[in-house]
Amino acid sequence: MSDQTINPGREHLDRHDVERRVKAIFIGSVGNLVEWYDFYAYTAFALYFAPAFFPNSDPVVQQLNAAVLFAATFLMRPLGGWLFGFIADRHGRRLSLTLSVLCMCFGSLMIAVTPTYASIGIAAPAILALARIIEGLSLGGEYGASATYLSEVADANHRGFYSSFQYVTLIGGQLTAIIVLLLLQKVFLTPEELKQWGWRIPFVIGALLAIFAAVMRRKLHETDAFVEAARLTKPTGSIAGLLKYPKELLLVVGLTAGGTAAFYTFTTYMQTFVRLSVGLTPDQTTMVIFGSLVFATLLQPLYGALSDRIGRKPLLIFFGVAGTVSTVPILTVLKETKSPFAAFLLICAAWIFVAGYTSINAIVKAELFPTNVRALGVGLPYAITVSVFGGTAPAVALYFKSLAHEDWFYYYLSGMICLSLIIYATMRDTKHQSAMHRHE
Repeated sequence: MSDQTINPGREHLDRHDVERRVKAIFIGSVGNLVEWYDFYAYTAFALYFAPAFFPNSDPVVQQLNAAVLFAATFLMRPLGGWLFGFIADRHGRRLSLTLSVLCMCFGSLMIAVTPTYASIGIAAPAILALARIIEGLSLGGEYGASATYLSEVADANHRGFYSSFQYVTLIGGQLTAIIVLLLLQKVFLTPEELKQWGWRIPFVIGALLAIFAAVMRRKLHETDAFVEAARLTKPTGSIAGLLKYPKELLLVVGLTAGGTAAFYTFTTYMQTFVRLSVGLTPDQTTMVIFGSLVFATLLQPLYGALSDRIGRKPLLIFFGVAGTVSTVPILTVLKETKSPFAAFLLICAAWIFVAGYTSINAIVKAELFPTNVRALGVGLPYAITVSVFGGTAPAVALYFKSLAHEDWFYYYLSGMICLSLIIYATMRDTKHQSAMHRHE
């Protein structure tokens, strides 16, 4: 039989395999976007719903109470990383991803329908707190399961590119929340309507999107790596099994610490920074943050694809060196500028090096662990590190600002990145020394 007879069938199989991978990555990424939209809708609309749950006449106290609940969700993320990581490693990635997004749906729906303080008193903020705890649990589990699924479903030559879509959709969730806010603010509702009842709309949207994502995720195929590991060995997903890899666990903590501090600085805290420290108007602030997030989104797949060619380690070292050297100058100049366009350019300049971490951090962690403990190994130490260094970044910055030494935070962030740089410089390049095909 000639090659001409064989090739068409082989090409058909290859094309079918590519289509299957792309479909799985798309569905997995859409679910990730929905979860992060639900999570950030809380921050985007806190100004409007805070009075309904915290009836203090001082708006600063209202916002502080809302911010405390935002921080509380980070405390639940390690528990979510353990729970959903265990499910993913013991019962499959698909089940963990589906349960995670359903959990987020439930939390978002609770916020949408909870009566106000005026109606049920102290029970209102208590229910809100419970809803945020459920969302934190969900989000803690989403990262590890999603990173594992995307890394395992991608082919070996494009893992960096495909896995970068985890942060494309993560940032996309923030962008979607901002878009919904702008539409409700500028097109559909008055400020008074938003405060009275309109703030519930984004949470209803989030719950409906989460149901849609859950239905799609139920149709995902299980990864070949998990199926093969389950066939050859007994599924693990246990803390005891994970503790067999102490070096890898410490690596996840070290490579995450500086990156997560930088990420939350130039996303969550940056909106507060350009509003309070730079002095931009609310509309200018929204457009600057929106534009910089679009720029950040575009960088992720470019850097991910680059890592498939040159390796993961060069990009991490680039982030570490550039972040250590450039963070203080960028934030110092940003504080002094009064131009929205200059502020946009400076934040984009920061993203040029921050993307060196965000685009590939998920695949680097996934490549550290064998299949049996991969979701737990990625999710649990990451969630702990994010809770300690990422979720606290805005609070640390505001604390230094309250002391009239805001610039101390610039050096704090630069120092955190420098500590991670030490890890980047001494760790192996996981693209060339990967544990993706190990089952133990």
